Amino acid sequence: MRTIPLDSLDLAEFIRPGDGIVVGQGTSEPIALTQALVAQRERLGSARLFFGSGFSDVFTPEASDRLHYSGIGGIGTHRRLTQAGCFNVLPCHISSVSPLLQSGAIPCDVLLVQVSPPNERGEYSWSLANDYLRAALGKARVVIAEVNAQAPWTPCDAPLTEAEITVRVNTNRPLLQLPSVPFGDLERRIATFASQLIPDRATLQVGIGAIPEAIMAQLKDRRDLGIHSGMIGDSVADLMEAGVVTNACKEIDQGISVSGTLFGTDRLYRFAHRNTAIRLAPTSYTHGGASLGRLRRLVSLNSALEVDLSGQVNAEALGSAHIGAVGGQVDFVRAARASEGGASIIALPSTARGGQESRIVAHLHGPVTTARSDIDWVITEHGAVSLAGLGLRQRAQALAGIADPLHRETLLRTAAELYGSAS
Repeated sequence: MRTIPLDSLDLAEFIRPGDGIVVGQGTSEPIALTQALVAQRERLGSARLFFGSGFSDVFTPEASDRLHYSGIGGIGTHRRLTQAGCFNVLPCHISSVSPLLQSGAIPCDVLLVQVSPPNERGEYSWSLANDYLRAALGKARVVIAEVNAQAPWTPCDAPLTEAEITVRVNTNRPLLQLPSVPFGDLERRIATFASQLIPDRATLQVGIGAIPEAIMAQLKDRRDLGIHSGMIGDSVADLMEAGVVTNACKEIDQGISVSGTLFGTDRLYRFAHRNTAIRLAPTSYTHGGASLGRLRRLVSLNSALEVDLSGQVNAEALGSAHIGAVGGQVDFVRAARASEGGASIIALPSTARGGQESRIVAHLHGPVTTARSDIDWVITEHGAVSLAGLGLRQRAQALAGIADPLHRETLLRTAAELYGSAS
């Protein structure tokens, strides 16, 4: 391992023209390294980058003159790249990213990561994201690690060792912050229906956004909840400190909140530092069928852009505008639906654009993220319906019933045209 000062780092020494580069996603993006990559791109030739989510402003459409962007979707600040037409969207489940890296379908010649300073055993924690990075490391010719003095040492599966790092760059800079999204009355109404499906001792998979935050805020009276998720935010730390999340009744990892990433603020990062009640695990574990299949009372909470009258879910794009991704939705929807005492929930507002457009629709305006055969509970601010066991006609009527009243009559007429009237 070589240690190189940041201002002396010449990436052309390590990156070859045409290399595939995998970058730590979301809050774990190694900002010092990605800024250097953009600044030095003229001397690198072309390079192919793969992203998960993005929350920084480092990568711009202008930098696509040398850096060819690809990733799982337009999540966060990557949305502007998809809108500019310089981002190649790879539609895949999060659980598929590691196998795709291992097979070479997603090329990884160079891995750029942010890690914590080493512990007393010389191990570097993955800090804010474990997810698919070890799979990428297994394929990388070069591993460049930004060792950020402010990155928490988070307990994680298979931490990084000095022997696995090609270049170490020391920094001491603030971490990316992803504050909890404020929520209002609409989200509270959705959360009221969703929280009724979350019993004591349930294990939760939860994302980020206003609706998840509203749901978490309504769980303060629960007992012994568990967490097994692809991501967690500040609200999980709040519920752990309040004694609501104890993980005491999980079938695996008792006493430990398991996640792939930390998407939050310094409040969460300080809480996670050397906290043995949190563990970051790779996607093969957080999203893998073998581990998910062992959890009882697994409740998955996912969102959608729209749901059609048959129950198909679009969480990715509206027309050519890529707003989300397949992500881990299908992995958890299937696992939660199969879990004894569990529940799979898709929660969304009933309308968009100030009420002008219904998000319960006759036909999707984008791809099918989750098939109608996998869907159970769908929730809006107007109610909750379980589609399990319902035929197409009954599904359409049930979904129209939780649409906004201004659009309900039109949807019921369309449902009759598509599937016939009730006898």
